[in-house]
Amino acid sequence: QVQLVEFGGGLVQAGGSLRLSCVASGRTLSSYYMGWFRQAPGKEREFVALISGSGEPTLYEDSAKARFTISRDNAKNTVYLQMSSLKPEDTAVYYCAANLFLTWPISPRDFTSWGQGTQVTVSS
Repeated sequence: QVQLVEFGGGLVQAGGSLRLSCVASGRTLSSYYMGWFRQAPGKEREFVALISGSGEPTLYEDSAKARFTISRDNAKNTVYLQMSSLKPEDTAVYYCAANLFLTWPISPRDFTSWGQGTQVTVSS
């Protein structure tokens, strides 16, 4: 399995931006579909964005489409989530996850490797 570590969370005001990074080790990241998920207190973990091993295609949850961008640098074994126009409802722990296959609908249950998560807090 691939080991994942997230970086880049923090406290930001509404309307601000953050870039999350997910660094992988143990396996070549280019073999994996990579997803970002988030979990707010008292809520289920939900899908945010996904990117294929080659970088295309990318998929987004509806509220993230116009504001977030997922990308990857396979040479650095790193996946990014650029978040802009952040809203208080984006507050959550953000996780990156890896899966060798694309399943539909996208579900966290299908992802085999997970990072420990990074907290994103958006103040109003």
